[in-house]
Amino acid sequence: MPSGQILLADDDAAIRTVLNQALSRAGYEVRSTSNAATLWRWVAQGEGDLVITDVMMPDENAFDLLPRIKKLRPDLPIVVMSAQNTFMTAIKASERGAYEYLPKPFDLKELVAVVGRALSRPRVLSNPSSSGENEDIPLIGRSHAMQEIYRALARLMPTDLTVMITGESGTGKELVARALHDYGKRRQGPFVAVNMAAIPRELIESELFGHEKGAFTGATARNTGRFEQAEGGTLFLDEIGDMPMEAQTRLLRVLQQGEYTTVGGRVPIKTNVRIIAATNKDLRVLIQQGLFREDLFFRLNVVPLRLPPLRERVEDIPDLVRHFFVLVEKEGLSRKQLDVEAMDRLKRYRWPGNVRELENLIRRLAALYPQDTITGAIVDAELDAQPMPAVQPAGKSVQAAASEGLSDAVERHLAEYFSGYKDSLPPPGLYHRILREIEGPLIGAALAATRGNQIRAAELLGVNRNTLRKKVRNLELMVVRTSR
Repeated sequence: MPSGQILLADDDAAIRTVLNQALSRAGYEVRSTSNAATLWRWVAQGEGDLVITDVMMPDENAFDLLPRIKKLRPDLPIVVMSAQNTFMTAIKASERGAYEYLPKPFDLKELVAVVGRALSRPRVLSNPSSSGENEDIPLIGRSHAMQEIYRALARLMPTDLTVMITGESGTGKELVARALHDYGKRRQGPFVAVNMAAIPRELIESELFGHEKGAFTGATARNTGRFEQAEGGTLFLDEIGDMPMEAQTRLLRVLQQGEYTTVGGRVPIKTNVRIIAATNKDLRVLIQQGLFREDLFFRLNVVPLRLPPLRERVEDIPDLVRHFFVLVEKEGLSRKQLDVEAMDRLKRYRWPGNVRELENLIRRLAALYPQDTITGAIVDAELDAQPMPAVQPAGKSVQAAASEGLSDAVERHLAEYFSGYKDSLPPPGLYHRILREIEGPLIGAALAATRGNQIRAAELLGVNRNTLRKKVRNLELMVVRTSR
């Protein structure tokens, strides 16, 4: 049976009653108070094995009290609750030494489980000094999905763990990577971002690791790579799924041995960078196709973070809209607001371009329309006067996709892809990149259907056997023969 004394502080009597009952049933002794002064007195007297406190107290903010508690009793675990469910709340809780942050409302079973973990294995978190209050919150949203992201980021801030961020285009993967850097232990070092899809494949190794003079035609001087530029800081490898196999092998050596050599160089160079990778592709599928190294995947996927698409967190749209209107107002445009119908349209839209698409829409609305209140009709017009498709359950979407023709599916996929580049174009080489994405799965499916028999697969595809062999080699597909 669990045991231990819990000090509970919350100015809401109903919350104190509910938590008192739940913790008492779990076997804990609970002392509760409505103010920070009493909580501090109990802590100073040596009482309690764990503290649960709300942030906003009538006499003092808990974030001001936490450092004093940690200084007096550094081993005392503190669980922070708050209805102000923002990214900065989670970060402040972590920076001030909280064991865990729980956004209100929360599940009572989760709270009891957190208390059990804290008391069975107490820990002291790193408490990096804050670089000052930053009101420009990098991540917006109070949905349950975003709260999970905030809590994960708060735990990762004091570490150097390698993180793999996955999510659709426009979900904010680079924002998350920057938040990990800007609020983490390497904040004083550089943050260097590299987009693999935007660099010609033959230049990626030179871009990452640098090259020596004369290493190849045109290398007239030594060039520093991104690893050298990011020394002591964070290297963000965006669109990691587009990294060619040769560069993957070099990157794996860096992760395994902590050193690399420049292109054309011979002397290993020690490196001290934190790696954060991101992709909008399914790397496990690329591994099956032989396009991504499995050992590299496991080295990068130490801590996976999946960013939800905007259609999975539509309750965050009002907060995002207000945030983007504030940003454009700072840029010199007039203040705008949406009426109820306009907001409803936004919540019903599918958002193939995710948060990036929403931000671009808000900028257009602020720049092109003189009226202070944006109506639903205006939103419809800006979204090409298309009817707003309701957000459907995932199962229905899959069924719809399965019933449409291949041409329609490809057209829909390309439309969603281009929507992520509202104000720009995709990187050069799109034609061959798209053909490669289609050709690889097609050949892989044919090989799987013929159990690795290339003669039968060539017949199935209607191509020459030697042509198929060449494509398998060029696409770096893995051919596995299986018996009937």
